[in-house]
Amino acid sequence: MIYLTIAMVLAALAYVMIRIWCILPCGTAWKVVAVALGVGIVMAMVLSFVFGLDKMPMPLATVIYEITTSWIFILLYLLMIFLLMDILRLTHVLPHDMMHNSLKGTLIVVGTVFAIFLYGNLHYYHKYRTTVDLSTEKHLYKKYKILMVSDMHIGYHNQRGTLAKWVDMLNAENADLILIAGDIIDISPRPVNEQQMYEEFRRLNAPVYGCLGNHEFISGIGEAREFYRKAGITLLVDSCATVGNDLLIAGRDDRTNPNRKSIAQILENQDSGRYTILLDHQPYNLEQAEEAGVDLQLSGHTHYGQVFPINLITDAIYEKAYGQHRRGKTDYYISSGLGIWGGKFRIGTKSEYAVVEIVENGKLKVEKGQLK
Repeated sequence: MIYLTIAMVLAALAYVMIRIWCILPCGTAWKVVAVALGVGIVMAMVLSFVFGLDKMPMPLATVIYEITTSWIFILLYLLMIFLLMDILRLTHVLPHDMMHNSLKGTLIVVGTVFAIFLYGNLHYYHKYRTTVDLSTEKHLYKKYKILMVSDMHIGYHNQRGTLAKWVDMLNAENADLILIAGDIIDISPRPVNEQQMYEEFRRLNAPVYGCLGNHEFISGIGEAREFYRKAGITLLVDSCATVGNDLLIAGRDDRTNPNRKSIAQILENQDSGRYTILLDHQPYNLEQAEEAGVDLQLSGHTHYGQVFPINLITDAIYEKAYGQHRRGKTDYYISSGLGIWGGKFRIGTKSEYAVVEIVENGKLKVEKGQLK
């Protein structure tokens, strides 16, 4: 599968580079520079993962991360644009000369890509506040306001200044509880440790519980666990914690660990009379939470594809790739994530945190709004 993926990426890169060579209205030397730059950025990304960003000075590592991961998304859209132009050319809708040494064609492609990614970048910085109102037949001593956050991906691109703004935003909610459904760390513990980002989490004004995500394994599970400890986050790994007299918070190890416990094993011998919330980073096999009697499962991981049309792929992979869902008596919320991996673009998706309010015998209500 990995070899097929690599072959597809190389084929797409070759196609885009050939189309760039053809459409540019300039001499051979400039075309060589443009194609070499496009291929070089991809090679820089490969080399950065082979040799490691952690071995580079922080400013250089940050720039390489930002440029190379952004270029991957730009290549995707260049591929779609050139494919569309080729279809229009072959069907005689688009003039043949628009694809060859064409200033007009070049301006159309560059202008379209610039507009799409300017929008995508601005849209990423708008953090949405999604409210999820739930009711339960179980006894609750109070109405709970819980913040659900996932996929912060702090590191080379989401650094301490950004995290500080997120903490201020979450603190303004004055919640009873904050639950983080994995992938706090992006790909390396180096930037989060050098910038002492754990100090920002300690400013959160509510108890914080979290589970591991696949990126915690990518960054190094040992250092990730230590970061959770320094951050004051109660890490639940195939374990449970009680909150008050009526809530049970369960955290499942990430799917990366093939030996993790089943949900039924985690909840074994726990009080089934408590309202049970499960944190499970990757939203696979949702029926397992229903079968185990979980009241609410919170997951992330999918980012809802980050950019269109990848969200169509996530819709095909998961029973529910984003949003609210229900199976039997179990509610689910799969978040598209507060942060992001790679280039800071949201096209057809959004960055969000969820405000989950749970009441005894209340009415279900879902509202979505934007925090400006």
